[in-house]
Amino acid sequence: MTTITLSPHLRSHAPLLLPHHHHHPPMSLLRHLTLQRHHHHHRRRLLSIAAAAVKQDTTVWTPAPLSSVRSAADYLFHVTIDVSDTPDVAASHTHAGQYLQLRLPDAENSKPSFLAVASPPSFAAARGEFEFLVKSVAGSTAELLCGLQRGDVVEVTQVMGRGFDVERISPPEEYSTVLIFATGSGISPIRSLIESGFNTNKRPDVRLYYGARNLQRMAYQDRFKEWESLGVKIVPVLSQPDDNWTGERGYVQAAFARAKKILSPQATGAVLCGQKQMSEEVVSLLVAEGVSSEKILKNF
Repeated sequence: MTTITLSPHLRSHAPLLLPHHHHHPPMSLLRHLTLQRHHHHHRRRLLSIAAAAVKQDTTVWTPAPLSSVRSAADYLFHVTIDVSDTPDVAASHTHAGQYLQLRLPDAENSKPSFLAVASPPSFAAARGEFEFLVKSVAGSTAELLCGLQRGDVVEVTQVMGRGFDVERISPPEEYSTVLIFATGSGISPIRSLIESGFNTNKRPDVRLYYGARNLQRMAYQDRFKEWESLGVKIVPVLSQPDDNWTGERGYVQAAFARAKKILSPQATGAVLCGQKQMSEEVVSLLVAEGVSSEKILKNF
């Protein structure tokens, strides 16, 4: 019989070194392995949390004063932010449909708001300002923002996102029809798109289906004439209008389903921004009509 002699510093680990072909491992070993696994899992979790924190900390926040805050419609506000002292932030707006994050320096527990820039990119270059259409939602950073005044300071990130990829519906000669759909504050990046120009006057059929509960909740009515002069036919759609309303009633997708009038699906593009259900139903209608999903643009 062979005798195995263990050196003193290995004796405490004997259960790990001796074979146990016919016996269950001692409970102390099971406890040791369980603790070890728990320790590794805990360490991995801490590392992932630390990595996430580091990633989060890379967001650069820039202070910027408010130029104005005024009512745009019921529950909607025009908010203008002065970024003239931070040209790198101003220059970061390059495409209609992009957005930024905004937070209030003093509101510790409020989450940053994601806001689509309503003004066209050229506006930041010319005026050093960003304009937004902000919906005041109870308990949100947006609600606090809508209660501020000229001169109050907020913090913003650079503009981000790819925006609307209008190259996919260019040149205008090949995409003669562009159908635009917006609901509520989703009109904000659509304003940026229309006013930044995508050759609407070279396309014979550009329609904007714009949905709101009633006229009191419909922003930018003062801009409709200007948009029409650029070649955009505006179709307001009200879901709860008063008795005097003679235009389209119901939801945007239903108004479009009644009209359609797509002469050539291959020459048709679309742009959508707003309520999720509206977007999904409009996409289904367009694809059923033969419009390529590659030509249906969203800003996210």
